[in-house]
Amino acid sequence: MDARDKQLLRSLRLELCTEVLVDGLVIQYLYQEGILTDSHVQEIKSQTTSQRKTMMLLDILPTRGPKAFDAFLDSLQEFPWVKEKLMMKRKEMTVQDPAGVTEIAPCILKTSPTDQQLNKLARRLGPEWEHIVLCLGLSHTDIYRCKVNHPHNLQSQIVAAFVLWRQRLGKKATIQNLQASLMAEEVDPSVIQYMLE
Repeated sequence: MDARDKQLLRSLRLELCTEVLVDGLVIQYLYQEGILTDSHVQEIKSQTTSQRKTMMLLDILPTRGPKAFDAFLDSLQEFPWVKEKLMMKRKEMTVQDPAGVTEIAPCILKTSPTDQQLNKLARRLGPEWEHIVLCLGLSHTDIYRCKVNHPHNLQSQIVAAFVLWRQRLGKKATIQNLQASLMAEEVDPSVIQYMLE
């Protein structure tokens, strides 16, 4: 699923949870089209409320390949207003897609991020930070330690994880690697721009 569609699902997450009941045709259609596997269907059905079922589906969808979003749109036969809204938003996002994201100079890409830059980055990241540091080579144990060491401050947890990554990799902990893992997790490119300002 491309970054724009993931962003769209994320931005309408709560709305989708209140308006779409995935129990009926939605899951069955996605299963039929090969977007969901047996275990996905079981995992979704095992959730206790319809909102949780929808959230579970929204968590699974972005990982299911390039056809997942369109198949999801097709599955919304019972919810034409939701389908219409998603298609409208998708068009809007295409129009405002920032094609003019400024390039980062190669000399900057080869440097290690400073503490100040890591702090700025931590301010902009949400729950996706764990996937980003896993991409960078940290383990679940490392993440757990960062959380235990800073139990009440998400930003401190994130900074601690990035500092640990920088200490471990030394000169190999470059802004380029960081940018690559942010892109892999489809974090908005403006986040890295903000970090480098």
